[in-house]
Amino acid sequence: MTATLSTRPVAAPEPEVAADAWWRGAVIYQIYPRSFADSNNDGVGDLKGITDRLDHVASLGVDGIWISPFFTSPMRDFGYDVADYCDVDPVFGTLEDFDALVVRAHALGLKVIIDQVFCHTSDQHAWFRESRQSRDNSKADWYVWAHAKPDGSPPSNWQSVFGGPAWTWDARRGQYYMHNFLPEQPQLNLHHPAVQDATLEAARFWLDRGVDGFRLDAINFAMHDPALTDNPPVTTPGKRTRPFDFQRHIYNQGHADIPVYLNRMRALTDSYGGRFTVAEVGGEDAEREMKLFTEGDDRLNSAYGFLYLYADKLTGNLLHQAETMWPGMDREGWPSWTFSNHDAPRAVSRWAAEGDRKAFAEMAMLLLMCMRGNAFVYQGEELGLPQAHVPFERLVDPEAIVNWPQTLGRDGARTPMPWRAETPWAGFSSVEPWLPVDPRHPALAAEAQEHDPASTLNATRRAIALRRAHPALRTGRLIPRGVDASLVAFEREGGGERLLCIFNLGPDAQALPAALANEAGWRRLLAVNMDGAAAGTLPPYGAYVATRA
Repeated sequence: MTATLSTRPVAAPEPEVAADAWWRGAVIYQIYPRSFADSNNDGVGDLKGITDRLDHVASLGVDGIWISPFFTSPMRDFGYDVADYCDVDPVFGTLEDFDALVVRAHALGLKVIIDQVFCHTSDQHAWFRESRQSRDNSKADWYVWAHAKPDGSPPSNWQSVFGGPAWTWDARRGQYYMHNFLPEQPQLNLHHPAVQDATLEAARFWLDRGVDGFRLDAINFAMHDPALTDNPPVTTPGKRTRPFDFQRHIYNQGHADIPVYLNRMRALTDSYGGRFTVAEVGGEDAEREMKLFTEGDDRLNSAYGFLYLYADKLTGNLLHQAETMWPGMDREGWPSWTFSNHDAPRAVSRWAAEGDRKAFAEMAMLLLMCMRGNAFVYQGEELGLPQAHVPFERLVDPEAIVNWPQTLGRDGARTPMPWRAETPWAGFSSVEPWLPVDPRHPALAAEAQEHDPASTLNATRRAIALRRAHPALRTGRLIPRGVDASLVAFEREGGGERLLCIFNLGPDAQALPAALANEAGWRRLLAVNMDGAAAGTLPPYGAYVATRA
């Protein structure tokens, strides 16, 4: 093993955190509402189900919740195709149910963050219904329309994420409309000031109802090149499972005017005080765009990408890449990190063998709590849930169905949350759910783990409590101490304290280098998978956090 002290320039100490910057270093719990809890027994989770289970979320010690879309939608992309930005889809309940959720969350000390999907709408949205009627109506240019090429082919070579051209012909207008995702998700023209105004008014609607912030979905797709320039091909291709993978996505996304729109969003949220905005940013240019979208004090508060979400393996080099992305320099934004979410296979299945998953899940949770930035925990991650197996005949994810079997899609991370082991469908519902319950999940149900101090659930609570108790973990700077493929060490410093964090990322025991093995000056605060460890050795997936003795 090789472990070296870092020579990276050390950033200035983290600034004092203002009272309204509650989000800086926060732990946010993501709820995918279709699969969290079903209160009316129709097989689909809903807002009342979330409210009924908020005590569980609060018991974790998190600062807030992020709820994936619950707006009116035909559900072609399960809520990310919005037909009305200012109402609740009946499958999830009513606006009154949402208001009750916010009241209960706030009573429990939880902030409420919701998705805003402003790159596109559903083709059933009233705006698009009007836009497609003619080329001269009041919303004719609220979406991205373009003429066919002389041979009738699409206006550019752009490809959609879900497969096929990013253009669909509409006979009523005699033009193509653009969609970066499904054809049922037409692209909004956010270059248009009126469209910006309309989306900001939708955001204001939810701010007035008490939400504490927004996650902006796929925000780097918000604006395109108006010249419709063809994207160049990928010159050094990796694995390609869809036409989208053959191109560099330079012109269909990432336009230079996106930060101007984000300035307007930030001004709106700042006018309410204490609100939080975080961008989801994926793609080949994600690092630059995340920094651009969060730079200074007038853009978004934070951003996260897919560095970990699509990684096949958790390595020290991957963590080193993350820390160098956000060194804490002047005017730099604040990062957010997540190992799992509704769009990616669960990390415990990507990164650990089946027999190691409990040990790995507990090490990974402590690692997430020790990283510099915000931590997003996906529902079921606190239980150590593995990726569910969903047979082809039960798939509902359009991406999975189109690309089967090259990609297994997102359904395996979206199956119902297991609450009680000895009940039908693990206590999620009294009827068969919209996605199957994996037979491995009931044994990991929340109630089954609740009173076991050795459970992953209670290990998660201890890790989050450690973060809350130590300003150095929440907002302090990160000082690398050494890294190799399987072992990572760093210090966190802030709030008058300095903590040492050491992690074995792999299934084999690791000998600590001499610079780290001497623990005479340190006192352990929390350890996982360290029982019976010899001095100077980290067992498989062993980890600990220590403070100056």
